[in-house]
Amino acid sequence: MRRLATRRHIGLAAALLLAVGALALLPLVVRRDDFLNFVFLALLSITLAESWNIVAGYAGQVNLGHAAFFGLGALVARTLWIQGTPIVAAMAAGAAVATAFALLIGVAAFRLRGAYFAIGTLALGEILRTTVGNILPEISSLPTASIAAYRLSQRYYLALTLAVVSVTAVAVLAASRLGLGMRAIREDEEAAEASGVGALWLKVIALALSTGLAGLAGGLFAYYHISYYPSHPFGPHWTFDALLMTFIGGVGTVHGPILGAVLYVFLKEYLAVRWVDFHLLIFGALFILIVLLLPGGLVQAAERVRRLLARR
Repeated sequence: MRRLATRRHIGLAAALLLAVGALALLPLVVRRDDFLNFVFLALLSITLAESWNIVAGYAGQVNLGHAAFFGLGALVARTLWIQGTPIVAAMAAGAAVATAFALLIGVAAFRLRGAYFAIGTLALGEILRTTVGNILPEISSLPTASIAAYRLSQRYYLALTLAVVSVTAVAVLAASRLGLGMRAIREDEEAAEASGVGALWLKVIALALSTGLAGLAGGLFAYYHISYYPSHPFGPHWTFDALLMTFIGGVGTVHGPILGAVLYVFLKEYLAVRWVDFHLLIFGALFILIVLLLPGGLVQAAERVRRLLARR
């Protein structure tokens, strides 16, 4: 069994490396900006989904205020970048602010459990969205010089790097003792604490990692857009997009958010173009069907198919 699992992990790692290599060559082969834009959105969505997956899929804490940290990363990175700070440093600063804010409220928030924690984080995100919308109600637009120097390929490679970093971070976490402790908390927090697992400490670590990646994703989003409302990255749809992508692919897995993000972005873009008036209704119905028929997501579905083929 161990050899089979090792072979499976090696095969998965090889497939991911091949995919990364192909994606790195994509801008050199494909000249269509619309296709690069689609892949960019998929890569950004992978980072966002993986970041939510850490605290919800591994630590078992459903964070409905994830957009607050995505928005903080976007706000800080955009402000510093426009003022002349290199974008990588600006994104790092945005991630640091998002993480610091998460640690500030984390200890208090984790005293709430279950639905109360989810409702509390949702309220936090809405408070920040409303506050930023009132303080910065006007559109944030880039200076003329920055617009003239805009290159989608630069954003694309940054998105690819960030997606690789997020997937690698989750893979390392899943294989570590920290990840094992987080999964124990997810299954039964009281039993985990009784066996010596520091539940609060591990949940805070998960929150810090999750919000740090969300802040980086927000900074990338701010770098990608020429103009947008500063309150937009704080919108609750960013949280629910991350939730949907993770559950579609497979919550608590490394590659589930990847599959979920790609399928989600494809369906969202395709349905929005094909059925403009009904795409949200159709998309909602498809998601309900996936959740009902495949409660473990695409990863569980692939595992079932693999077992059926192995029996034959």
